Amino acid sequence: MSATGYMGGEVLRVLLDHPEVEIAWLTGRSGGQLADYHPNLFGLDLPLIHPSKVVPCDVVFLTVPTRPTLDVIDTLLEQGARVIDLGSTFRLKDQADWERIYDLKHTHWHLVEEAVYGITELHSREVTNARIVANPGCFSSATILGLAPLVNAKLIHLEHIIVDALSGTTGAGAELSKPTHHPEIGNNVVPYNVVDHRHTYEVEQELGLIAGQAVQIHFSPVYIPITRGILDICHTFPKEKVTREDVLDIYREYYRNHEFVVVYDQQREEGTSWQYRPYPWVSAINGTNYCHIGLDYDERRNRLVVYSALDNVGKGGAQVGIENMNLMFGLDRGQGLRRKGLHPG
Repeated sequence: MSATGYMGGEVLRVLLDHPEVEIAWLTGRSGGQLADYHPNLFGLDLPLIHPSKVVPCDVVFLTVPTRPTLDVIDTLLEQGARVIDLGSTFRLKDQADWERIYDLKHTHWHLVEEAVYGITELHSREVTNARIVANPGCFSSATILGLAPLVNAKLIHLEHIIVDALSGTTGAGAELSKPTHHPEIGNNVVPYNVVDHRHTYEVEQELGLIAGQAVQIHFSPVYIPITRGILDICHTFPKEKVTREDVLDIYREYYRNHEFVVVYDQQREEGTSWQYRPYPWVSAINGTNYCHIGLDYDERRNRLVVYSALDNVGKGGAQVGIENMNLMFGLDRGQGLRRKGLHPG
């Protein structure tokens, strides 16, 4: 894997505590020392090698863009490695959509057809036997996990789903850019790609599989001045009147066997004008593989709003990749991943 970006650094940080893992190699095209990129890993005697120097190993985490992924994927598979791709190369199953969105000819579409989309709560059996896992996008993970129980229960109108997504700046990657430069975003909220965002297609693909029909998502993201974390605010409209408690029951049942999705079902506080208690906080899941989901229902307007909070480089990226690895090798699904979040974050 490339260990120089945020995703690669997070994979490495968590794998260092995994009792069943030995790090075979780390790659870095620009060379240097690991601590040059991740000062929290200072003191580790793990050199960075050029990608052309990789040797066979059991599993590879790919944390590079699409072109380098396509350049190296054949070699890795021929060496017998199983691959967890944290990029976007294998996520979408519609080739025309993928090539239009990413403005690139896909040279290995046959591998897309065999790759498993790595939402463990939806595809754990397929992940177990997969040779290639397409790790989901961070926004996609939060949105899919937030909406899947409602779609499965056929409770909401599938053409009227609105998602406002708030992301920490690690979502933009480690490369420097003006919108995520601290003086620019420090007292700011930065909308970007507010229509036709690429993660919309992942969400529609996966929720469509659950629904057995097309699902339309109206998705708009913004960067906010935090480093890690995503909060997706999903506005949905039930086909009939519901209660908050009935919908919470649906979520509790749907995620009953999935320890890393926590239904945040705290009760409303009586006699107060400012409700905070029923809704998840991003800071509570920073650095973890957990997704916290809370919700509320506006009876007057028949709007059901779902809050889905996760760490974009945790459950939204690197750590769910490790969860996929555990499944692929017959390990305890949560091994190395059960740490709780920091408080305060």
